[in-house]
Amino acid sequence: MRSSKVTRKTNETDIEVKITLEGSGNTDINTGIAFFDHMLNSFAKHGSFDLEIKAQGDLSVDDHHTIEDVGIALGSALGKALGDKKGIERFGEASVPMDEALATVAIDLSGRSFLAFDGSFGGKIGGFNPQNTRHFFESLTSNAGINAHMDVKGENDHHKNEALFKAFGIALKRAIRISGESVPSTKGVL
Repeated sequence: MRSSKVTRKTNETDIEVKITLEGSGNTDINTGIAFFDHMLNSFAKHGSFDLEIKAQGDLSVDDHHTIEDVGIALGSALGKALGDKKGIERFGEASVPMDEALATVAIDLSGRSFLAFDGSFGGKIGGFNPQNTRHFFESLTSNAGINAHMDVKGENDHHKNEALFKAFGIALKRAIRISGESVPSTKGVL
């Protein structure tokens, strides 16, 4: 089973992430930001990952440091769990509708991080500032070595975020699937 555990402790946050790629969507997530927990649960459920995240952050300041550092730790855990990426599909995509919202995600587990993100959000959803959504995915993709193209449209920020997190989970599930025995690259490494 491909799994890993990563801890990250700074003056602003203390985070532990455990992920099992061949899971069943079981989660135990507590970041102190209820809506963010809901999004991470959606990501894991639709990606079929087992995911544990414990995070304590300086939420009295705002949610930015916690969201950013969870992205860093989760990206690091994904990269570690993927190892040499031997036999993976490498590419994955998904389009997910949620009422009026539609999110489309295409990823390449190339080892070269890049994020193309097209979407905008308004005000807070509970204690979650959706302005941090893009930054979360920047932190995650940068630390996991993922090239991701993400597009979301709609009216309701809850729906847009949820469709985006679900689409990312499904695209990742497809990209990590083992379908061969070699590294899927003309270079021989990812």
